[in-house]
Amino acid sequence: MDLNQIRYFLHLAETLNFTEAARRSNVAQPSLTRAIQRLEEELGGPLIYRDGKDSRLTMLGREVQAEFMRIDMALANIREHSENSVLGRRRSLDIGVASSVSPMAFASFFDHALTQLPSVQINILTLERGEGEAELLSGKYHACILPDAPSTNPKIEALPLFRERMMLACATDHPLAARDIVPAEEIATYPYVDRISCEFYDQIIAHFMDRDAVMHPRFRAEREDWVQEMVARGHAICIMPESSAVVAGLVARPVTGLDLSRELTFATVFGSGVPIEIRQIARMASSHGWTF
Repeated sequence: MDLNQIRYFLHLAETLNFTEAARRSNVAQPSLTRAIQRLEEELGGPLIYRDGKDSRLTMLGREVQAEFMRIDMALANIREHSENSVLGRRRSLDIGVASSVSPMAFASFFDHALTQLPSVQINILTLERGEGEAELLSGKYHACILPDAPSTNPKIEALPLFRERMMLACATDHPLAARDIVPAEEIATYPYVDRISCEFYDQIIAHFMDRDAVMHPRFRAEREDWVQEMVARGHAICIMPESSAVVAGLVARPVTGLDLSRELTFATVFGSGVPIEIRQIARMASSHGWTF
């Protein structure tokens, strides 16, 4: 097995087309085909079903693709780290963050991390709906900040950061803002703004329905800033994590019996392919005094 075989197979796994994979690999198709055949012989099984134009990866092929992606990510990290060291460049780290995670609790942390790691550039990227574990393993992100721990996976290291409650959010001059704890039955009497990306949507609706409080949202948004701006400017309310307020004029209040919370985690991939700077950031996160 050599590095060319890894590169050829990753192109083939992505395109499922030998001609296109050969073009991307800048080799003749027969050369790529022979390299894949040698790889299959070495691994002891077929990596791709060849059924005319309907090619697809075998189970072994999918497993090999995941491992080869990790190897490719590790090689890219090594090359980038070497170039950065020799040429004095900055190390660029891509960190995926769930859309419902507020910068409120993280701004001071990353400010501290940048001070401690002067050669690092941090890119905060919004995770698309459904993204997380798979994209982390593929190398799309060097790390992810997730609104809950990922499923148990021996390849992923999930560091718990802090836990936050789901609370009612309303404008500072809203009638419910005067309450220390808001009764669930009062919530249904006000316009409700729905957070489309809320991971607790089903539990929240069930909680209110059990108390005969039926919510009828007339405004729904996937972007957190849209939800909060609508709430801050009128009599509408919403349910959101207690640290999520990024718009001025919002207050958060607990709701009677609403015992929902989430534990934010900093997720990375186990193994030598992870940049050392990501491991340093993870160590800082484990000892950081999280407040919001």
